Amino acid sequence: MQTTDTVLMIEPIAFGYNAQTAENNYFQIEQKNTGIQEKALEEFNSFVEKLRNKGINVITIKDTLVPHSPDSIFPNNWVSFHKDGKVALYPMFAPNRRVERREDILETLKNKGFEITKTDDLSHFEDENKFLEGTGSMIFDHDNKIAYGSVSLRLDEELFRNFCTKYGFIPVVFHSYQNAGGQRLPIYHTNVMMCVADQFVVICLDCIDDELEREKVQEVIKSSGKQIIEISEDQLQQFAGNMLQVQNTEGKKFLVMSKTAYKSLTSDQIWNIEKYCEIIYSDLNTIETNGGGSARCMLAEVFLPKAK
Repeated sequence: MQTTDTVLMIEPIAFGYNAQTAENNYFQIEQKNTGIQEKALEEFNSFVEKLRNKGINVITIKDTLVPHSPDSIFPNNWVSFHKDGKVALYPMFAPNRRVERREDILETLKNKGFEITKTDDLSHFEDENKFLEGTGSMIFDHDNKIAYGSVSLRLDEELFRNFCTKYGFIPVVFHSYQNAGGQRLPIYHTNVMMCVADQFVVICLDCIDDELEREKVQEVIKSSGKQIIEISEDQLQQFAGNMLQVQNTEGKKFLVMSKTAYKSLTSDQIWNIEKYCEIIYSDLNTIETNGGGSARCMLAEVFLPKAK
């Protein structure tokens, strides 16, 4: 099943600009004004409330002050939860993000009735400077067992291919770029340029500079039976690629995004999305500006089975 009705979210207590991730996350802009944590918490709580009001099960866990992890609000990079009960822990590019991997979070999920059969810890690849940042760097088409991955410092191609072999996905490898500082530079995470839903894919094809790679990605999407909804590079800069489809406890589907992303969409794009599911959007401006991530990055999907 492509969508889940349960997501994990980490409540920020010391959110802020992370200079270590800004090395290759060109969406980040440091805001010098005070009150960033307070504004981020306000945005977080409003977002959680909107999801819960639609019947989506949101599990929130507070961040810790020690060790300090300014990006802990984006848990989908360090962990993924699979329907066979397996949990994958990922190797992270920024040293100060590696402390986000917390055993107590897994214990909390167990206490809430979810079954964890195995923990697959890939974090040792950090010692080799090889990284694979979860569902930030990999986009899963669960129904068709396809995984899309844009190569960057945060997606090592060999690790990606090995992961796909182990988890039964067909890897689709490509390179995507954005304009930053007058240069054409690799996009840090695949999930800012594409989103795979049950019946459609939102994607910025213009970011895939190599024509053969672009055509290959298009062909794979079309062969999977999903409609392509294209966004522009300008829209990508407004986080229009950073979306996630979820469902509520009654099975109704929603596409989740930020207010910034929603406002960047054309009426045709909104119509094409709403053919398939309702849109939920929330103001995440402070989180987006300082963190360089948006709605999708804040949601770790929980596909784990319930314990018998």
